[in-house]
Amino acid sequence: MQIRTLDDLIRAVKDRPRKRLVVAWANDAHTLEAVHAAVVSGLVEAIVVGDEPVMVKVCQEHGLNRENFRMVHAATDIEAATKAVAMVRSGETDLLMKGLLSTDKYMRAILSKDQGLMDSGAVLSHVTVMEHPGHAKLLIVGDVAVIPEPEMKEKVAILNYLVRTAQALGIGEPKVAVLSASEQVMPKLSSSVDAAMLSKMAERGQIKGALVDGPMALDVALDPESARIKGITGPVAGEADCLLFPNIEAGNVFYKAGTKLGGAEVAAVVAGARVPCILSSRGDSAKTKLSSIALAALLA
Repeated sequence: MQIRTLDDLIRAVKDRPRKRLVVAWANDAHTLEAVHAAVVSGLVEAIVVGDEPVMVKVCQEHGLNRENFRMVHAATDIEAATKAVAMVRSGETDLLMKGLLSTDKYMRAILSKDQGLMDSGAVLSHVTVMEHPGHAKLLIVGDVAVIPEPEMKEKVAILNYLVRTAQALGIGEPKVAVLSASEQVMPKLSSSVDAAMLSKMAERGQIKGALVDGPMALDVALDPESARIKGITGPVAGEADCLLFPNIEAGNVFYKAGTKLGGAEVAAVVAGARVPCILSSRGDSAKTKLSSIALAALLA
């Protein structure tokens, strides 16, 4: 069954065996509310690591039943991240989530050579599923938050993560648009050349499981009428399921324009570690965090 909305995503995960989630530095209301909702909804079982008196107080102030998750005390955010990652490494939990700690501390714990969650040669990348009120289907996009200037190896990894996520959502053969400023191949523009190379790699079977085309401008990727007017044909033109951005600036602006101006709802994970890692912003809503938990559980 294809998952067409974020509510569909949550319903689909409810029908599966529960995954085990651990949260690093779960000292804030948004995080605890999202985790509590995920547990009550039957999405996950949860361990929250943080300053226990603070977590207990937040639960009391917001009417959350602390018995719905196990609390593990940590005196600092770095200690919380270390303990949470250790639980994943030991097999005690299946998913990792960032709480109130900063992204650099969270990522440092994941990337630690001796105690982290990375296998040799793996590439970390941020994958976002967006539900935009102005678009008819979910969009799977990347990278908007982790890799500043992806090189070809990293773009191949990002593309594969987008495809796997789309397939988990029930899209059998996702249509991937590799974005640049124009659908014309421009040799002096590296994003254009990279897009053409990725398209050719997919055509020759070096990238499997998806229909890949590029370079494509955003309008041609998403709008059938724009593709028709510009004379761009092929299965991806105007029908993209996945968008691969040339760099973090393009991806991040698209993400924030969609959420802050366009009313888009999102779910997001970091792929490439041993387990899906939820990297919600400290300012994200409880709904975004709940949807991200569901996405991580789907992918685990």
